Amino acid sequence: MRSYNINKEKEIVQTRNLISANMNSNRLMIYIEKAMPKILFVIALLSILTTIGIVFVLITETVDFFQRISVVQFFTGKTLKPLSQNPEFGVLPLINGTIISSVIAMLVAGPIGMMTAIFLSEYASDQVRRVMKPILELLAGIPTIVYGFFAFTFVTPLLREFIPELGATNILSPGLVMGVMIIPMIASLSEDAMSSVPNAIREGALGLGATKLEVTFKVVIPAAFSGIVASFVLGISRAVGETMIVAIASGSSKNFTFDLTQSMQTMTAYVVEVASGDAPAGSTLYYSLYAVAMTLFIFTLCMNILARYVSRRFREEY
Repeated sequence: MRSYNINKEKEIVQTRNLISANMNSNRLMIYIEKAMPKILFVIALLSILTTIGIVFVLITETVDFFQRISVVQFFTGKTLKPLSQNPEFGVLPLINGTIISSVIAMLVAGPIGMMTAIFLSEYASDQVRRVMKPILELLAGIPTIVYGFFAFTFVTPLLREFIPELGATNILSPGLVMGVMIIPMIASLSEDAMSSVPNAIREGALGLGATKLEVTFKVVIPAAFSGIVASFVLGISRAVGETMIVAIASGSSKNFTFDLTQSMQTMTAYVVEVASGDAPAGSTLYYSLYAVAMTLFIFTLCMNILARYVSRRFREEY
């Protein structure tokens, strides 16, 4: 009987300990649940504060630059000679080189990436898709400096066989290679957008007598248009922000020209040139780095705002 009572007391003690441990665990979970929103808020706020900090630095340094150089001269000047005895700071050559290289890249990446996405989403079998999509995305993992040397050592000599007047450094070659680099991004994101369209919509269109091609271009693409626009915007942003390819294959000539065979410089390449050079801190050349970076930031921001407007408008229609 005594042994029974001792065992009973042990069970009671174990039960109490278990209950106490569960209560402590529950308290800990309650504390974690209460603290988690605050932790997540701080993490989200950190990214916002980082963005604000970047913008603040760009604005303050750009203001210092425009206290020395006229805003009108900067945005309308066609001559950029930052290292001459009488320096001139016209940003139009850099804007011109950035736009031309990005347009060339999108003329290559847009159609090829879109057609690739259509094939993977609407025509390829599951087995083909499982093989092709990882290979395609692997292309996006190649370092951009490799693309740059590829453009300079292979694409440019190849193009000079057909275009003898093409310079050793030019804007055409890096533009084409940038297009190849952007293809995986546009193809993958566009394919994801089209694959998210419900199959019931496709089956309904096919049931009404539409062909596979009609379903693709008149049903699937309009339904996935907002995602497709997002992929193109990201592709354009990648082209505008690309540095190493244009720095290696396009050279550093600050020419304001529309001749694709000539060397040009983009805004990103100029930032790299100034940042890696001997620009004294506090000099006009040093502050021009921030002015060009701010111009690039505004350019990208406006492009994204326009893309969001177009995407939202078409999403409402469909």
